[in-house]
Amino acid sequence: MTKNYKYLFMVLLVLLAVGLWQEPAMAGKLQDAIAAAPQGLGKGQIDVAKPVGFLGIPGAPQVNLILAFFWAVWVGWIFSTVGAFGGVMAGVGHMTVFGLGGYAKTFKETAPALNKAITDSIRGSNQYLVGLSALISSFNYYRMGRLVVPLAVTLGIGSILGAWGSVTLTAGKLSFSQYQGYFGVFVLALGCYLFYDTSSAAQASKKRAKLAAQAFEETVKKQKSGEKIDTAALGVKVTKISLTQILFTFYGVEFKFNPLIPLFGGVAISAVAAFLGVGGGFLLVPFLTSVAELPMYLAAGTSALAVLISMITSIITLISKGVQFDWALIGLELVGIAVGSVIGPRTSKYFSDTWLKRLFIVLSFYVGIDYVLRGFFDYKIFG
Repeated sequence: MTKNYKYLFMVLLVLLAVGLWQEPAMAGKLQDAIAAAPQGLGKGQIDVAKPVGFLGIPGAPQVNLILAFFWAVWVGWIFSTVGAFGGVMAGVGHMTVFGLGGYAKTFKETAPALNKAITDSIRGSNQYLVGLSALISSFNYYRMGRLVVPLAVTLGIGSILGAWGSVTLTAGKLSFSQYQGYFGVFVLALGCYLFYDTSSAAQASKKRAKLAAQAFEETVKKQKSGEKIDTAALGVKVTKISLTQILFTFYGVEFKFNPLIPLFGGVAISAVAAFLGVGGGFLLVPFLTSVAELPMYLAAGTSALAVLISMITSIITLISKGVQFDWALIGLELVGIAVGSVIGPRTSKYFSDTWLKRLFIVLSFYVGIDYVLRGFFDYKIFG
Protein backbone atom coordinates (compact mmCIF):
# COMPACT_ATOMS: atom_id res chain seq x y z
CA MET A 1 0.00 0.00 0.00
CA THR A 2 1.40 3.37 -1.00
CA LYS A 3 1.81 6.24 1.43
CA ASN A 4 -1.05 8.16 -0.23
CA TYR A 5 -3.49 5.26 0.05
CA LYS A 6 -2.57 4.89 3.72
CA TYR A 7 -3.70 8.50 4.21
CA LEU A 8 -7.00 7.75 2.49
CA PHE A 9 -7.75 4.81 4.75
CA MET A 10 -6.68 6.79 7.82
CA VAL A 11 -9.35 9.40 7.03
CA LEU A 12 -11.95 6.65 6.59
CA LEU A 13 -10.98 5.02 9.88
CA VAL A 14 -11.28 8.35 11.68
CA LEU A 15 -14.86 8.81 10.42
CA LEU A 16 -15.80 5.27 11.42
CA ALA A 17 -14.14 5.72 14.81
CA VAL A 18 -16.15 8.88 15.49
CA GLY A 19 -19.35 6.99 14.77
CA LEU A 20 -18.44 3.95 16.86
CA TRP A 21 -17.23 6.12 19.74
CA GLN A 22 -20.53 8.00 19.85
CA GLU A 23 -22.60 4.81 19.46
CA PRO A 24 -23.00 3.83 23.15
CA ALA A 25 -23.89 7.36 24.21
CA MET A 26 -26.43 7.83 21.43
CA ALA A 27 -27.94 4.31 21.28
CA GLY A 28 -30.60 5.15 23.84
CA LYS A 29 -32.44 7.40 21.38
CA LEU A 30 -33.01 4.52 18.95
CA GLN A 31 -33.89 2.10 21.74
CA ASP A 32 -36.49 4.51 23.08
CA ALA A 33 -38.05 4.75 19.60
CA ILE A 34 -38.14 0.93 19.32
CA ALA A 35 -39.65 0.58 22.79
CA ALA A 36 -42.35 3.14 21.94
CA ALA A 37 -43.43 1.18 18.84
CA PRO A 38 -46.41 -1.16 19.38
CA GLN A 39 -45.65 -4.90 19.55
CA GLY A 40 -47.54 -7.41 17.49
CA LEU A 41 -47.77 -9.15 14.13
CA GLY A 42 -49.48 -6.42 12.15
CA LYS A 43 -48.24 -3.62 9.90
CA GLY A 44 -46.39 -0.93 11.82
CA GLN A 45 -45.77 -3.23 14.77
CA ILE A 46 -42.63 -4.96 16.02
CA ASP A 47 -42.67 -8.74 16.36
CA VAL A 48 -40.11 -9.34 19.13
CA ALA A 49 -40.08 -13.07 18.32
CA LYS A 50 -38.49 -12.45 14.92
CA PRO A 51 -34.69 -12.23 14.42
CA VAL A 52 -33.18 -8.75 14.42
CA GLY A 53 -32.49 -7.05 11.12
CA PHE A 54 -31.51 -3.51 10.10
CA LEU A 55 -30.36 -1.40 13.09
CA GLY A 56 -30.95 -4.39 15.38
CA ILE A 57 -34.74 -4.04 15.14
CA PRO A 58 -36.66 -7.34 15.51
CA GLY A 59 -38.35 -8.20 12.22
CA ALA A 60 -36.56 -5.50 10.23
CA PRO A 61 -35.28 -6.40 6.73
CA GLN A 62 -32.13 -8.53 6.67
CA VAL A 63 -30.12 -7.18 3.74
CA ASN A 64 -28.57 -9.75 1.39
CA LEU A 65 -24.85 -9.09 1.86
CA ILE A 66 -23.85 -10.25 -1.63
CA LEU A 67 -26.40 -7.91 -3.19
CA ALA A 68 -25.24 -5.09 -0.89
CA PHE A 69 -21.61 -5.56 -1.96
CA PHE A 70 -22.26 -5.50 -5.71
CA TRP A 71 -24.70 -2.62 -5.43
CA ALA A 72 -21.99 -0.69 -3.59
CA VAL A 73 -19.54 -1.48 -6.43
CA TRP A 74 -22.07 0.06 -8.84
CA VAL A 75 -22.49 3.12 -6.59
CA GLY A 76 -18.72 3.61 -6.42
CA TRP A 77 -18.35 3.21 -10.17
CA ILE A 78 -21.12 5.63 -11.16
CA PHE A 79 -19.97 8.32 -8.73
CA SER A 80 -16.29 8.05 -9.61
CA THR A 81 -17.12 8.03 -13.33
CA VAL A 82 -19.36 11.11 -13.57
CA GLY A 83 -18.71 12.74 -10.18
CA ALA A 84 -22.37 12.42 -9.26
CA PHE A 85 -25.33 10.11 -8.73
CA GLY A 86 -23.48 8.05 -6.15
CA GLY A 87 -25.71 9.30 -3.34
CA VAL A 88 -28.81 8.91 -5.50
CA MET A 89 -27.92 5.31 -6.33
CA ALA A 90 -26.96 4.62 -2.71
CA GLY A 91 -30.38 5.95 -1.73
CA VAL A 92 -32.12 3.78 -4.31
CA GLY A 93 -30.27 0.78 -2.90
CA HIS A 94 -31.10 1.46 0.73
CA MET A 95 -34.68 2.56 0.12
CA THR A 96 -35.87 0.24 -2.63
CA VAL A 97 -33.40 -2.55 -3.45
CA PHE A 98 -32.84 -3.49 0.21
CA GLY A 99 -36.44 -2.72 1.23
CA LEU A 100 -35.58 -0.32 4.05
CA GLY A 101 -37.79 2.46 2.73
CA GLY A 102 -40.94 0.35 2.65
CA TYR A 103 -40.19 -0.88 6.16
CA ALA A 104 -39.75 2.65 7.49
CA LYS A 105 -43.09 3.68 5.95
CA THR A 106 -44.97 1.08 7.99
CA PHE A 107 -44.23 3.08 11.16
CA LYS A 108 -45.50 6.40 9.79
CA GLU A 109 -48.65 6.32 11.93
CA THR A 110 -47.84 3.79 14.65
CA ALA A 111 -44.31 4.91 15.62
CA PRO A 112 -43.31 8.25 14.03
CA ALA A 113 -40.09 8.47 16.06
CA LEU A 114 -38.88 5.12 14.70
CA ASN A 115 -39.93 6.13 11.17
CA LYS A 116 -37.75 9.24 11.43
CA ALA A 117 -34.86 7.38 13.07
CA ILE A 118 -34.71 4.89 10.17
CA THR A 119 -35.00 7.76 7.67
CA ASP A 120 -32.04 9.59 9.21
CA SER A 121 -30.03 6.36 9.27
CA ILE A 122 -30.66 5.86 5.55
CA ARG A 123 -29.61 9.46 4.85
CA GLY A 124 -26.38 9.01 6.79
CA SER A 125 -25.63 5.58 5.31
CA ASN A 126 -25.85 7.08 1.83
CA GLN A 127 -23.34 9.72 2.85
CA TYR A 128 -20.82 7.24 4.27
CA LEU A 129 -20.76 5.44 0.92
CA VAL A 130 -20.45 8.62 -1.12
CA GLY A 131 -17.83 10.00 1.25
CA LEU A 132 -15.47 7.05 0.69
CA SER A 133 -16.03 7.12 -3.07
CA ALA A 134 -15.33 10.86 -3.08
CA LEU A 135 -12.14 10.31 -1.07
CA ILE A 136 -10.74 7.69 -3.44
CA SER A 137 -11.96 9.46 -6.59
CA SER A 138 -10.45 12.79 -5.56
CA PHE A 139 -7.06 11.18 -5.08
CA ASN A 140 -7.19 9.31 -8.41
CA TYR A 141 -8.41 12.27 -10.45
CA TYR A 142 -5.76 14.52 -8.91
CA ARG A 143 -3.06 12.10 -10.01
CA MET A 144 -4.53 12.11 -13.52
CA GLY A 145 -4.50 15.93 -13.71
CA ARG A 146 -8.30 16.06 -13.91
CA LEU A 147 -9.16 17.92 -10.69
CA VAL A 148 -9.40 21.71 -10.37
CA VAL A 149 -8.33 22.00 -6.73
CA PRO A 150 -9.06 25.76 -6.19
CA LEU A 151 -12.56 25.36 -7.58
CA ALA A 152 -13.28 22.24 -5.51
CA VAL A 153 -11.95 23.80 -2.31
CA THR A 154 -14.02 26.96 -2.84
CA LEU A 155 -17.15 24.85 -3.29
CA GLY A 156 -16.14 22.80 -0.27
CA ILE A 157 -15.79 25.81 2.01
CA GLY A 158 -19.32 26.87 1.13
CA SER A 159 -20.55 23.30 1.63
CA ILE A 160 -19.43 23.22 5.27
CA LEU A 161 -21.96 25.88 6.24
CA GLY A 162 -24.71 24.48 4.00
CA ALA A 163 -24.35 20.86 5.19
CA TRP A 164 -24.16 21.77 8.87
CA GLY A 165 -27.18 24.07 8.73
CA SER A 166 -29.33 21.65 6.74
CA VAL A 167 -28.66 18.62 8.95
CA THR A 168 -29.06 20.64 12.15
CA LEU A 169 -32.49 21.88 11.05
CA THR A 170 -33.87 18.57 9.70
CA ALA A 171 -32.40 15.71 11.79
CA GLY A 172 -35.23 13.84 13.55
CA LYS A 173 -37.94 15.91 11.84
CA LEU A 174 -38.35 14.22 8.44
CA SER A 175 -40.72 11.29 7.81
CA PHE A 176 -39.70 8.72 5.22
CA SER A 177 -42.54 9.63 2.82
CA GLN A 178 -41.50 13.28 2.87
CA TYR A 179 -37.87 12.32 2.36
CA GLN A 180 -38.63 10.03 -0.58
CA GLY A 181 -40.94 12.55 -2.23
CA TYR A 182 -38.49 15.46 -2.00
CA PHE A 183 -35.71 13.13 -3.12
CA GLY A 184 -37.68 12.46 -6.30
CA VAL A 185 -38.56 16.12 -6.89
CA PHE A 186 -34.96 17.27 -6.87
CA VAL A 187 -33.74 14.40 -9.04
CA LEU A 188 -36.56 14.92 -11.56
CA ALA A 189 -35.81 18.65 -11.74
CA LEU A 190 -32.21 17.78 -12.40
CA GLY A 191 -33.21 15.50 -15.26
CA CYS A 192 -35.27 18.27 -16.87
CA TYR A 193 -32.38 20.69 -16.57
CA LEU A 194 -29.88 18.25 -18.03
CA PHE A 195 -32.23 17.50 -20.91
CA TYR A 196 -32.24 21.20 -21.75
CA ASP A 197 -28.49 21.33 -21.24
CA THR A 198 -27.97 18.93 -24.15
CA SER A 199 -29.97 21.12 -26.55
CA SER A 200 -28.26 23.04 -29.33
CA ALA A 201 -29.08 26.39 -27.65
CA ALA A 202 -27.40 25.39 -24.39
CA GLN A 203 -24.43 23.76 -26.08
CA ALA A 204 -23.70 26.82 -28.20
CA SER A 205 -22.35 28.64 -25.14
CA LYS A 206 -19.89 25.90 -24.15
CA LYS A 207 -17.21 26.17 -26.77
CA ARG A 208 -14.28 25.92 -24.35
CA ALA A 209 -15.65 22.79 -22.71
CA LYS A 210 -16.13 21.19 -26.12
CA LEU A 211 -12.63 22.05 -27.24
CA ALA A 212 -11.14 20.60 -24.06
CA ALA A 213 -13.27 17.45 -24.28
CA GLN A 214 -12.31 16.93 -27.92
CA ALA A 215 -8.62 17.40 -27.14
CA PHE A 216 -8.86 14.89 -24.29
CA GLU A 217 -10.70 12.32 -26.42
CA GLU A 218 -8.17 12.69 -29.25
CA THR A 219 -5.36 12.02 -26.78
CA VAL A 220 -7.10 8.86 -25.56
CA LYS A 221 -7.41 7.65 -29.17
CA LYS A 222 -3.71 8.20 -29.73
CA GLN A 223 -2.90 6.27 -26.57
CA LYS A 224 -5.07 3.37 -27.73
CA SER A 225 -3.12 3.26 -30.99
CA GLY A 226 0.11 2.86 -29.04
CA GLU A 227 1.41 6.43 -29.11
CA LYS A 228 3.18 7.55 -25.94
CA ILE A 229 1.88 10.86 -24.56
CA ASP A 230 2.70 12.63 -21.32
CA THR A 231 -0.87 13.29 -20.17
CA ALA A 232 0.31 14.74 -16.86
CA ALA A 233 1.75 17.72 -18.74
CA LEU A 234 -1.65 18.31 -20.38
CA GLY A 235 -3.72 18.09 -17.20
CA VAL A 236 -5.03 20.92 -15.04
CA LYS A 237 -2.48 23.70 -14.57
CA VAL A 238 -3.48 26.65 -12.36
CA THR A 239 -1.95 29.85 -13.78
CA LYS A 240 -3.49 32.57 -11.60
CA ILE A 241 -5.19 32.81 -8.21
CA SER A 242 -6.75 35.98 -6.81
CA LEU A 243 -9.82 36.92 -4.76
CA THR A 244 -11.83 37.70 -7.87
CA GLN A 245 -10.42 35.41 -10.55
CA ILE A 246 -8.76 32.00 -10.91
CA LEU A 247 -7.29 30.88 -14.23
CA PHE A 248 -6.25 27.37 -15.26
CA THR A 249 -5.63 25.37 -18.43
CA PHE A 250 -6.63 21.84 -19.42
CA TYR A 251 -5.27 20.27 -22.62
CA GLY A 252 -4.33 23.68 -23.93
CA VAL A 253 -7.73 25.31 -23.30
CA GLU A 254 -7.92 28.17 -20.77
CA PHE A 255 -10.73 28.43 -18.21
CA LYS A 256 -11.49 31.10 -15.61
CA PHE A 257 -13.98 31.67 -12.79
CA ASN A 258 -14.78 34.06 -9.96
CA PRO A 259 -14.28 32.12 -6.68
CA LEU A 260 -17.19 33.92 -5.00
CA ILE A 261 -19.68 32.18 -7.30
CA PRO A 262 -18.76 28.58 -6.31
CA LEU A 263 -18.47 29.69 -2.67
CA PHE A 264 -22.14 30.68 -2.52
CA GLY A 265 -23.06 27.84 -4.86
CA GLY A 266 -21.47 25.40 -2.42
CA VAL A 267 -23.67 26.66 0.44
CA ALA A 268 -26.89 26.15 -1.53
CA ILE A 269 -25.93 22.84 -3.14
CA SER A 270 -24.67 21.20 0.05
CA ALA A 271 -27.77 22.32 1.97
CA VAL A 272 -30.00 20.53 -0.54
CA ALA A 273 -27.68 17.50 -0.68
CA ALA A 274 -27.47 17.10 3.10
CA PHE A 275 -31.26 17.39 3.34
CA LEU A 276 -31.61 14.54 0.83
CA GLY A 277 -28.82 12.48 2.36
CA VAL A 278 -26.75 12.40 -0.83
CA GLY A 279 -23.39 13.74 -1.91
CA GLY A 280 -24.63 16.62 -4.02
CA GLY A 281 -22.70 15.62 -7.11
CA PHE A 282 -25.97 15.52 -9.06
CA LEU A 283 -26.17 19.28 -8.48
CA LEU A 284 -22.45 20.02 -8.51
CA VAL A 285 -21.83 18.46 -11.92
CA PRO A 286 -24.47 20.59 -13.71
CA PHE A 287 -23.11 23.61 -11.82
CA LEU A 288 -19.57 22.85 -12.97
CA THR A 289 -20.50 22.07 -16.57
CA SER A 290 -22.94 24.98 -16.96
CA VAL A 291 -21.77 27.82 -14.70
CA ALA A 292 -18.04 27.04 -14.75
CA GLU A 293 -18.31 25.54 -18.28
CA LEU A 294 -16.07 22.57 -17.48
CA PRO A 295 -16.03 19.41 -19.61
CA MET A 296 -17.36 16.29 -17.87
CA TYR A 297 -13.81 14.95 -17.68
CA LEU A 298 -12.99 17.70 -15.17
CA ALA A 299 -16.39 17.92 -13.49
CA ALA A 300 -16.18 14.40 -12.04
CA GLY A 301 -12.95 14.87 -10.09
CA THR A 302 -13.68 18.44 -9.03
CA SER A 303 -17.14 17.45 -7.83
CA ALA A 304 -15.67 14.53 -5.85
CA LEU A 305 -13.41 16.71 -3.71
CA ALA A 306 -16.20 19.20 -2.97
CA VAL A 307 -18.53 16.32 -2.06
CA LEU A 308 -15.92 14.86 0.29
CA ILE A 309 -15.78 18.07 2.34
CA SER A 310 -19.57 18.24 2.49
CA MET A 311 -19.91 14.56 3.47
CA ILE A 312 -17.49 14.83 6.38
CA THR A 313 -19.44 17.81 7.72
CA SER A 314 -22.83 16.15 7.29
CA ILE A 315 -21.83 12.77 8.77
CA ILE A 316 -20.30 14.30 11.89
CA THR A 317 -23.39 16.50 12.35
CA LEU A 318 -25.75 13.51 12.03
CA ILE A 319 -23.71 11.53 14.55
CA SER A 320 -23.84 14.45 16.97
CA LYS A 321 -27.65 14.40 16.65
CA GLY A 322 -27.80 10.77 17.81
CA VAL A 323 -28.46 9.08 14.45
CA GLN A 324 -27.67 5.33 14.55
CA PHE A 325 -26.12 3.21 11.80
CA ASP A 326 -25.94 -0.47 10.87
CA TRP A 327 -22.14 -0.71 11.00
CA ALA A 328 -21.93 -4.27 9.67
CA LEU A 329 -23.85 -3.29 6.53
CA ILE A 330 -21.94 -0.03 6.07
CA GLY A 331 -18.59 -1.79 6.51
CA LEU A 332 -19.36 -4.30 3.75
CA GLU A 333 -20.69 -1.59 1.46
CA LEU A 334 -17.55 0.49 1.94
CA VAL A 335 -15.47 -2.39 0.58
CA GLY A 336 -17.67 -2.46 -2.54
CA ILE A 337 -17.44 1.33 -2.82
CA ALA A 338 -13.64 1.11 -2.76
CA VAL A 339 -13.63 -1.41 -5.60
CA GLY A 340 -16.01 0.61 -7.78
CA SER A 341 -14.25 3.90 -7.06
CA VAL A 342 -10.87 2.55 -8.15
CA ILE A 343 -12.33 1.21 -11.40
CA GLY A 344 -14.37 4.33 -12.29
CA PRO A 345 -11.62 6.90 -13.04
CA ARG A 346 -9.74 4.32 -15.11
CA THR A 347 -12.76 3.47 -17.27
CA SER A 348 -14.37 6.93 -17.60
CA LYS A 349 -12.00 7.94 -20.38
CA TYR A 350 -13.51 5.27 -22.61
CA PHE A 351 -16.95 6.93 -22.58
CA SER A 352 -17.71 10.07 -24.55
CA ASP A 353 -18.70 13.32 -22.88
CA THR A 354 -22.15 13.13 -24.51
CA TRP A 355 -22.73 9.51 -23.49
CA LEU A 356 -22.08 10.31 -19.84
CA LYS A 357 -24.63 13.15 -19.87
CA ARG A 358 -27.26 10.94 -21.52
CA LEU A 359 -26.73 8.30 -18.85
CA PHE A 360 -27.25 11.01 -16.26
CA ILE A 361 -30.55 12.12 -17.86
CA VAL A 362 -32.02 8.61 -18.08
CA LEU A 363 -31.24 7.90 -14.43
CA SER A 364 -32.67 11.28 -13.36
CA PHE A 365 -36.04 10.72 -15.03
CA TYR A 366 -36.32 7.12 -13.85
CA VAL A 367 -35.54 7.82 -10.20
CA GLY A 368 -37.31 11.19 -10.07
CA ILE A 369 -40.70 10.12 -11.42
CA ASP A 370 -40.74 6.89 -9.42
CA TYR A 371 -39.87 8.48 -6.08
CA VAL A 372 -42.21 11.48 -6.43
CA LEU A 373 -45.12 9.09 -6.95
CA ARG A 374 -44.01 6.78 -4.14
CA GLY A 375 -43.30 9.50 -1.59
CA PHE A 376 -46.21 11.90 -2.12
CA PHE A 377 -48.91 9.65 -3.60
CA ASP A 378 -47.96 6.17 -2.36
CA TYR A 379 -48.18 4.94 -5.97
CA LYS A 380 -45.67 2.62 -7.62
CA ILE A 381 -45.11 2.42 -11.35
CA PHE A 382 -41.72 0.73 -11.19
CA GLY A 383 -41.43 -2.44 -9.11
